[in-house]
Amino acid sequence: MKSNYGLPSEVKFCTECVISNQRPITLVETKHSNKEKKETTNFDKNGICDACNWSRIKKNEIDWEKREIELIKLLDFHRSKKGNYDVVVPASGGKDSVYVAHLLKHKYNMHPLTVTWAPHIYTDIGKINFYNMVDSGFDNVLITPNGKVHRLLTKLAFLKLGHPFQPFIVGQRLVGPKIALEKKIPLVFYGENVAEYGNRIKDNYSPLMDNRLITAFDVDNNDLLLSGTKIGELKNYYKLTNNDLEAYRSPKIEEINKLDMQVHYMSYYRYWSPQDHFYYASQNMNFKVANERTQGTYTKSNGLDDKLECFHFYLMYIKFGMGRATWDAAQEIRDGKISREEGVTLVNKYDREFPERYFQDFLDYTSIDKETFHKTIDDLRNNNLWEKKSNFWDLKYKLK
Repeated sequence: MKSNYGLPSEVKFCTECVISNQRPITLVETKHSNKEKKETTNFDKNGICDACNWSRIKKNEIDWEKREIELIKLLDFHRSKKGNYDVVVPASGGKDSVYVAHLLKHKYNMHPLTVTWAPHIYTDIGKINFYNMVDSGFDNVLITPNGKVHRLLTKLAFLKLGHPFQPFIVGQRLVGPKIALEKKIPLVFYGENVAEYGNRIKDNYSPLMDNRLITAFDVDNNDLLLSGTKIGELKNYYKLTNNDLEAYRSPKIEEINKLDMQVHYMSYYRYWSPQDHFYYASQNMNFKVANERTQGTYTKSNGLDDKLECFHFYLMYIKFGMGRATWDAAQEIRDGKISREEGVTLVNKYDREFPERYFQDFLDYTSIDKETFHKTIDDLRNNNLWEKKSNFWDLKYKLK
């Protein structure tokens, strides 16, 4: 029997939402092997996950008026009197990031520079929303990584980690701080702390991104893992140079300290509700939804930018038993948009859906054939979660 990849051997589902205790607390996996132990979302003695407990705290214990006073004080300190850029906002054109950019500019009179780490392959609606963001009144710096290198790293991340989105997530995390340092803008605002969704609750009590997350990828360290591969191997076997890896290079802590740069989360200062951000972005930034729902879930407003994003969530379903529908339904249950019963129905219907619409795009982008793709998928399945019946894979544990 295969190892459970360091996941809890007993599968439990939150009694209030739909996630399980198989959810790792990091999206940037550097390895996925039988030898490691993953830290996963914590459940309390009542079977309630940290994300649901945090949601209750948000609604009942946080003084959001006081938090906004903190925000105003911070922005007053950084606001440019001459109209120069005074805050960097990483923004894809998606509903959450454009909400942050618009709020800072129009409610708090800041002068944001938006920066974007380009998708692997833009969807039509993703490109429309990106230009709608720019056309609604925002300057933008678009960083598009070396296509040859990014394709290789995406392929390796899929084959070695079952995580084709890992190089993208690394670049997306670094693009804001790196542009801020280059432009000498000491304030960066991202949207939400991922602790909103089940990481350690205590992380939500800080407005700041931990600098260790910003400085973790030193591409001069040959033992560092990127796409499940040591940097030394990327250089020696795959013949990548330091310049090829520059887009994934973390800034130095000395650079950050010299500028006194801080990376803040808007979710610390404002009540975070993705569904409400959809309405806000639609009204203020001409944000558009797709004509058809995103495969693997029930919504038309999530996962719109990149043709490869659906495979990130499908691989989460394969490795951890939770896909895009679980992610979306859990948030909407906590926000009171749907009931848990409705969420269970949606997850059981859509989580297993294969993202056929962009399958050929994925194969072409990574230069992988169908046989290799499906073999990799099956090799990643955890026997603690999956069983094969009549040549068909099914989860052993059913969400009820």
